[in-house]
Amino acid sequence: MKQAALIVVIICLSLSSCKKSIAIKKESYSVLIDKAMQLSKDEDSLKLKEALVTYQNAFNKFPNSIDDYSKYNVSVIASRLKMNDVAFKYLQPLAELIEDDEGYPGWDYILGDYATEDYSNLFNDKRWSSLKQAAILNQTQFFDNLASDEAEFFSTKKGASIDSLSAERLYNYIKSQNNFLPKKKQDYSISFQINDTSSTSYFVHLPKTYNPNNQYPMLVFLHGAIRYTTLSDYETKSNLKYANTKYTKRADANDVVLVFPKADKNFNWMIGDEGFFMVPEIIKQIKSAINIDDDKVFVSGHSNGATGSFSYLMKRPTQFAGFYGFNTHPKVYTGGTFIENVKARSFINFSTDQDYYYPPNANDSLNSIMSKIKADYKDYRYNGFPHWFPDFNEAEPAYDILFEDLIKRKRNSFSKTLQWEFDDNAHGTIDWLNTIKLDTIKTTKVSQKPTNFKITKWLKLDDNDNAIVIDVNQNAFDFPRQSAKISAKFTDNVFDINTEKVGSFNIYISPEMVDLSKPIKVIVNNVLVFEKIIDYDDAFMLDQWNANMDRSQLWVNNINITLH
Repeated sequence: MKQAALIVVIICLSLSSCKKSIAIKKESYSVLIDKAMQLSKDEDSLKLKEALVTYQNAFNKFPNSIDDYSKYNVSVIASRLKMNDVAFKYLQPLAELIEDDEGYPGWDYILGDYATEDYSNLFNDKRWSSLKQAAILNQTQFFDNLASDEAEFFSTKKGASIDSLSAERLYNYIKSQNNFLPKKKQDYSISFQINDTSSTSYFVHLPKTYNPNNQYPMLVFLHGAIRYTTLSDYETKSNLKYANTKYTKRADANDVVLVFPKADKNFNWMIGDEGFFMVPEIIKQIKSAINIDDDKVFVSGHSNGATGSFSYLMKRPTQFAGFYGFNTHPKVYTGGTFIENVKARSFINFSTDQDYYYPPNANDSLNSIMSKIKADYKDYRYNGFPHWFPDFNEAEPAYDILFEDLIKRKRNSFSKTLQWEFDDNAHGTIDWLNTIKLDTIKTTKVSQKPTNFKITKWLKLDDNDNAIVIDVNQNAFDFPRQSAKISAKFTDNVFDINTEKVGSFNIYISPEMVDLSKPIKVIVNNVLVFEKIIDYDDAFMLDQWNANMDRSQLWVNNINITLH
C-alpha cells in the first residue's frame, strides 16, 4: 500500500508531484481519515476492520468531502481483508475515472506500479479481469491523447522562406520571429527523450489567457529528493498543488509560464552531469512552441531542486535571468564551486534555522563572502522552521519576494564585463564568452585559490525529528580538478581579456555589442591578437538559433582565439 498521508505530505515538499496524495478539506473529516490511516498501518485484521469502519463512517458523515485517495485506501484495505465486494465497490469507480483528484488516469489503479501490492487478493476474481481489460484499452487511449496534445502543443505557423534573405535581413527576421499559435489547453504533459533507452516527461502550465502575440516570463521548478524519485511517462496537475500552490497562484496572477521537469537519481540537476542538459533542452523545446521572453527565464527549486538551481548558476547560467532556492545546499556536486560566478546573474535563497540539509551558520558564512565580493545574492532567513519550510503558510511572504524579483528582473544579454571560472570544458560558456577550453598542457595553476570556508556545526534530526546540533569539520566546497579563469570586458569594438589556464575560447558577436562596419580588436593578456572587420555569417547565425532558440541573445558571428 502507498505511504501514509503524513509521510506523503512531507515527501511532497521536495517532489514536484506525489501520486494520489490528498489535502484534507474539513477538520472533522480530517480527524476521522487520519485515525483510519493510522489504523490501516497495522497488519492485524481487527485493526484493519476498524480502519474500514472508520473510513465508511467518515464517508457517511461527510459525503461532500470524500476524496479519491481515501476511496483508494478503502479498496486496498478491503482487498487485504479479502472483502472483494467492498473492494470492487470503491475500486471500480476509480478505475473508470478519466482522471482522479491528482490528475492520474483511472487505469493506473489497475495497471500501475502498486497494483500487485495493493490488489493481489483480487486477481482471481473475474471482476478483476474485466477491470484489467478495460484498463488496457483506456491506457492505450490515454497515451494516444497525450501524443495528440503534444503535437498540438508544438504546432506552429509556417514561417517565411529564408533562402533568399541576406544575412542582415535574416538576423532581423529571426529577432522578430513569431510563428506561434494559440493553445487549446492550459496544461500539458510533454515527453522528453533523455537518450536511446531512457525518457521522462515535464509538465507545462500556461497563463489562462495565453496569447501567442505576447511574450511571457517562464519559471522552471526543480523538485527535490532526486535520489528517490523516478522518471515518468507523464506528469499531472498534482505539480500545481500542495506547496506548489504558492507558485501556481502567483504565476497565474502574473502570467508566468510554469514548467516542472521530472528527474531521478541517474538523470538530474545535482549529482552527475548525465542529466544536466535536460533543463536547458526543455527550455529550448518550449521556446519553439510558446512565445517566451528570452530575457525572463528563471529557475527555482526546493532542497535538491534548490541545489540544482544553484548549480545552473555556477555552471550554465546563460539561458537564465535569475535563480531562486528554498532550503538550498549551495554547492556544486560534480566539481568545483566557483563563488565568483554568481556575479554573472543573481540568486535569492530562502533558508531556515532548523534545516538539516544546510546549517544556518554555513549560510551566514556564505552570506558574508557574497557581501564582500558584491554579488547579487540575498538570503532571507525564517527562524523556527524545518527543511520543509515551503509547506507552511508562513512561507507565503517568501514567494511574494520571489515573484516581485521575477517580475522586475531581466537578463542582461550583452553585459560589458564578464568573468568565469570552470574546471570542466562542458561548462566553459558564459554569454558571449563561449566554448572556453582548459589549457591541458601548461602546468601553472590559477593565481588565486578558489574561495572556500569551514563548516563546524551541522544540524541532524533525532528520533523525534527534532534538529540537534552536531560538531563537524568540513570544507563548504570541493575542488577535485584544476580550474581555468577568464575575465573580459568590451567597449568601442575593443575586447580586453585576461586568462589563466585557458587554452582557447570564442567571442560571440552581436550587432548590439559592436559596430560591424568597423574593425574589432581583441587584446588577450595585454597582447593584440585580433584586428579585423567581421560581418554577418548566416550559417553560423542559423546554427546558433537552432541550438538556443534565443531571439534576444542572437549571435551573428564569432572570433576564435587559440592561445599558445
